[in-house]
Amino acid sequence: MTVIDKLASSFNRRDEVPNQNLAKEIANTNDKKAIRELVGNLNNKDKEIQSDCIKVIYEIGTLKPKLLVDFADQFVTLLANKNNRLQWGAMTALNSITNENPKKIHSALAKIIAAADKGSVITNDHCVGILIKLCAISEYAEDAFPLLIERLLVSPTNQLPMYAENALPIVTSENKAVFTNTLISRLHEIEKDTKRIRVEKVIKKVNK
Repeated sequence: MTVIDKLASSFNRRDEVPNQNLAKEIANTNDKKAIRELVGNLNNKDKEIQSDCIKVIYEIGTLKPKLLVDFADQFVTLLANKNNRLQWGAMTALNSITNENPKKIHSALAKIIAAADKGSVITNDHCVGILIKLCAISEYAEDAFPLLIERLLVSPTNQLPMYAENALPIVTSENKAVFTNTLISRLHEIEKDTKRIRVEKVIKKVNK
């Protein structure tokens, strides 16, 4: 069986179990040939195959991100794709490999931010994840932190608490004033009490 034969769509399945099982199989066997086949089929004329392939790819990224590092350029290119599933799937894959190859991800920041500006909530979730990872690396923090602050300023209020909580580990004595002032500036926009309380807790933790 080829990799394509093992995709959910090949079994006329609407659930993701076959794709998840395939990702585990590829990760367990370090099968880069299979990953190349998946990446090659991201241009398949069948959109169901495209969708299955990107799903398997980012599941591999969750399990064993180093297997995806060699394909970073292809994922960056996909950020401009009109197919939303491919776009946010590519951002998910890039997020998974940020710590494996931060230099490559840092070099693609302009395209990553451009995709987030136009993209879905999931695209933005993983863009923020990428920025937080880069902020934790001294070599890239100076560039990444202002971009993270911009995401916090424009993010939907539903996502803001999660972004703020996830960013806590990269807050330092040098950047905490900007970080907390950014969150404070958005408190009045948050209509749900539970969401606002979560952001307030982050502010309190930073200022302890």
